[in-house]
Amino acid sequence: MKYAYQISLSVFSYEHEDINSVLESFLGFFPFNLEENKVILKNTRASGFSDKKIEIFEAALAKDSLIKQFINNLLNNLSEVQKGQLIQQAGSRLDAELNFFIRFDKDSWIKDRKLFLTDSGKCFHLKISVAAFPRKREAALKIINDLFGK
Repeated sequence: MKYAYQISLSVFSYEHEDINSVLESFLGFFPFNLEENKVILKNTRASGFSDKKIEIFEAALAKDSLIKQFINNLLNNLSEVQKGQLIQQAGSRLDAELNFFIRFDKDSWIKDRKLFLTDSGKCFHLKISVAAFPRKREAALKIINDLFGK
């Protein structure tokens, strides 16, 4: 079953953080090599409040086989409680374009390689563009329930 037609992941790295740790952790979300699979790792530099330097890492997956591997890896790293929480909150995490959003605590993934759901800004941002047919909210919510209810 096709769950998504695109997956995007991003993270902000602030100047007081070890950029190599942030990048290594970002790449740890992917169970394959981005470069070998021709996935572009976008690196943008920006200035935050008080001109603090920020690096933004982003990658987007559109190839079905890579999306499937990513999702399987994600599901293997989530607890049953977290999957249940995502199902329970599906309505508020799904936007009008049928994009499903999840935030993962940055520190726990960097330090321990453990995924924890968070609402804070210090996180990895995951956007799953749900492959719902017909393109209706109800169909997307059913797919989300199937995905995390496995």
